[in-house]
Amino acid sequence: MRILIVEDEPAIAGAVKAALTADGHAADTVGDGRDALDWTDTYAYDLVILDVILPGLDGFGVCSALRAKGFSAPILMLTALDDIEDRIKGLDHGADDYLPKPFSMDELRARVRALGRRRLEDRAPTLQVGDLELDPATRGVRRSGRDIRLTAREFALLELLVRHPGQIFGQERLIETLWDADFAAESNIVEVYVRSLRRKVDDGRRDGIIETVRGSGYRLRASEPG
Repeated sequence: MRILIVEDEPAIAGAVKAALTADGHAADTVGDGRDALDWTDTYAYDLVILDVILPGLDGFGVCSALRAKGFSAPILMLTALDDIEDRIKGLDHGADDYLPKPFSMDELRARVRALGRRRLEDRAPTLQVGDLELDPATRGVRRSGRDIRLTAREFALLELLVRHPGQIFGQERLIETLWDADFAAESNIVEVYVRSLRRKVDDGRRDGIIETVRGSGYRLRASEPG
């Protein structure tokens, strides 16, 4: 998933980002409520982790503004305010879950996983292109009946391509979608992951399902090569 962390304490933001990145997510951090609204207009996020006490616009205001403009991804609110009324207020403003500070990083990661599963359950349970099957809820991948083990990032890349068969994705767009904003567009990270995916998914086939479009990017073949 691509996750936006809205937290004005750099130490907390950095620790959360490191934990989520280790789990295979792409994570961006901002420390101002109004900046959070700008970033959600620029990038497509699967989850927002939102502190309540923020400069610019507090977390309640950010949450309300996001829901008002149709932002549907889960929102997990963080706060040092341990009052039950504040938790209710956050949920009433559109938050999906609430975690009081100080919190265990393991619990945060578990809640992120739970919210991610909930979001996936709202989508089609199984995706299929040709003989390739992908289950977003379980991260299961099969081709011609053969189970394929992928890392979290490999799965995210393959899922994006499978959801849009035939559509060309350039390197810059893939980095913006699947990695955080710290990655430079000229990085060869996309090439590395595409090569790894081809090795696992194509398994030595002459005509691979992931096609390079010279000068443009990559796409999943909409049908099996004939």
